[in-house]
Amino acid sequence: MIANNTAEKINQYEQEQQRPFGLRDKIAYLFGDFGNDFSFLFVSSFLLVFCTKVLGINGGVVGTIFMLSKFIDAFTDVGMGRIVDTAKPTKAGKYRPWILRMSFPIAISNALMWMYFIKDWSMTAKIAYIAVTYIVWGSFCYTGINIPYGSMASVISPEAKDRASLSTFRTMGALCAGLAINMIAPMFLYATDKLGNQVVVAERFTIVGIVFSVLGLICHLLCYSLSTERVKVDVSEKQENAPKQSFFGLMKSLVKNKALVSLILSTTLVLVASTMTTALRSYLFIDYFRNAKAMMLATLVNTTAMAGSSIFASKLAQKYGKKEVGCVGLALATVTLIALYFMRVTNITTYYALMFVNGIGFGIYSMYSWAYLTDVCDYQEMKNGKRDDGTVYAIYSFFRKVGQALATGLGGFVLALIGYQSAATVQTAEVINRVYDVNILIPGLIYFAVLLVMLFTFPLSKKVVDEVTVELKARRENAQ
Repeated sequence: MIANNTAEKINQYEQEQQRPFGLRDKIAYLFGDFGNDFSFLFVSSFLLVFCTKVLGINGGVVGTIFMLSKFIDAFTDVGMGRIVDTAKPTKAGKYRPWILRMSFPIAISNALMWMYFIKDWSMTAKIAYIAVTYIVWGSFCYTGINIPYGSMASVISPEAKDRASLSTFRTMGALCAGLAINMIAPMFLYATDKLGNQVVVAERFTIVGIVFSVLGLICHLLCYSLSTERVKVDVSEKQENAPKQSFFGLMKSLVKNKALVSLILSTTLVLVASTMTTALRSYLFIDYFRNAKAMMLATLVNTTAMAGSSIFASKLAQKYGKKEVGCVGLALATVTLIALYFMRVTNITTYYALMFVNGIGFGIYSMYSWAYLTDVCDYQEMKNGKRDDGTVYAIYSFFRKVGQALATGLGGFVLALIGYQSAATVQTAEVINRVYDVNILIPGLIYFAVLLVMLFTFPLSKKVVDEVTVELKARRENAQ
């Protein structure tokens, strides 16, 4: 009986492996990022607010916690990358099993960060609690699921166009999560007092945190259930007995990969901009526009623009190249932010209009962000003849986390630097204007720097990507 069931499961698995790549895989990958962002994006958008306005912790202290934990996070990413690369594949695949294994730990650790009752603890105890729960969530649980998830794109399909579509659907998953979090959460987290000031409701952070943890768990389980790994890893005796490249040897080869280095630089810069402004966006609407719930419509406008860009982004990339079209998008995003800075808008409708244009530009670039990485993995394979997708993704993620560390910590430091008073219900006019500046000008300048990096240092133009694809396809056909 048991043997029959086992044989049946193996047969079912083998049949599933033969299923052609299609919409089911794209939806699965969408759910993966959706699930990740139910914790990651919620933390990025509201944990600083929770710590400062609910727990009363100084913004500089919170920034220090975030920065130190992200540096720890960066190193655990590399470790996780090596673990998934060196582990033998199971019947469920090489990367998929980790999504199932880590789905419950990340849900539990996320919920624990949002316990409002600790606001009555001593300041030392509150700081320690936030530091421990944040490190456990980010450095271990989130790393444990995000590294395998990101690496999995390269084994769902060997075709570059399929993986480009996975990148698009991953971005769509992030947009869906952003829409849910930044539109729904403010409706529950904020209230208006008798004087018309925007205030936070402490206990609602706990409720929303738990609900998002459960929703994230469901999304991760759907990602695991619906996805299929098609690119098999060679586990033959010859492969196992072959000399293995050391970690430092691999690192040396990766550093020589110009495409990876330039992508790391551009991505780190983008994360400094986006993570910092995500952390500070609430303050823009609470203090500058004095309308916290307007952030919901701003999120809808931005998400609609980015989602709309996906309609034509894929076709443009196929015709002109991902790098080429992405640079046009970055230029558009830069120009709109610089315009917003000099206009110093006070009319919320004008802000919405310009951010819609900004969303189209940045959305075009974002749609290719993960496809760039799969191209880099192909480029790395062509150079040294071996795929180390997990480690490549981990190194990439390492620097993403460094960027997030700088950005998340920078958010708290910027609040302290501009004179923001966490305990004050109303900020001074000078501080309010500075809140506007840091939300608009800093990301505008950073996007311009990213544009220069992509234009002049990222080598994977359409012509190069096509050449790499042809070369790898020929190698695989010869190896059969």
